[in-house]
Amino acid sequence: DVNEKGMEETARLSGSSQDHLAKYTVNIADRNAVFSLPEKVKTALGNVDGIINNAGIIQPFVKINDLELDAVERVMNVNFYGTLYMVKAFLPSLLERPQAHIVNISSMGGFLPVPGQTIYGASKAAVKLLTEGLHAELRDSSVKVTVVFPGAVNTNISENSGLTSSMGSESAEESSFNPLAADKAADLIISGIENDKYRVLVGKDARMMDRISRLSPKGAANLIYRKMKSLLSDV
Repeated sequence: DVNEKGMEETARLSGSSQDHLAKYTVNIADRNAVFSLPEKVKTALGNVDGIINNAGIIQPFVKINDLELDAVERVMNVNFYGTLYMVKAFLPSLLERPQAHIVNISSMGGFLPVPGQTIYGASKAAVKLLTEGLHAELRDSSVKVTVVFPGAVNTNISENSGLTSSMGSESAEESSFNPLAADKAADLIISGIENDKYRVLVGKDARMMDRISRLSPKGAANLIYRKMKSLLSDV
């Protein structure tokens, strides 16, 4: 994590499992830092049998016309390139294991548009296609691949994205949907790994919008717009 305080909280919550936890302060968007991780992790914990690429940030809730390019690059660097760097860094050693797994976290916003989160959605759509492509390329290998589409999950994503000051304490997801507890989301992801799922939909909202978007992509987009448009700064 880039947030050392957050890692200390994770260590505290892990209780007696702390002996099996190694913490690294790393900017996921720093290619060289990520590529130095595999050897460090192997030295500390032994062979790696799986990775879950969970790092992600959202953008300020503004339209593309009003979104600074620095914000665009930051979102893409963390959400897409950070995921790609982790895959490229760890895949060679994963391919040497008798069984391994890669999990990439996309988003409900990766398969339908959310107003004011267009670049975030584009980054997560890129993660979706990256993961599905990996699945196809690795199907005859020992490495399994799963893509995850969370809906609203209580993970403090707005605060962790540096948006607290502009949005208050309420995240985009919490304003329109009842967010799923983070531990429940984690259980669904782990179950997806254990059952070698191609895709995992996390939360009732993600499952519902997945069905609607398959039946009527435009209808799903209009529904999300009505629910989320109040978050746009100029609406």
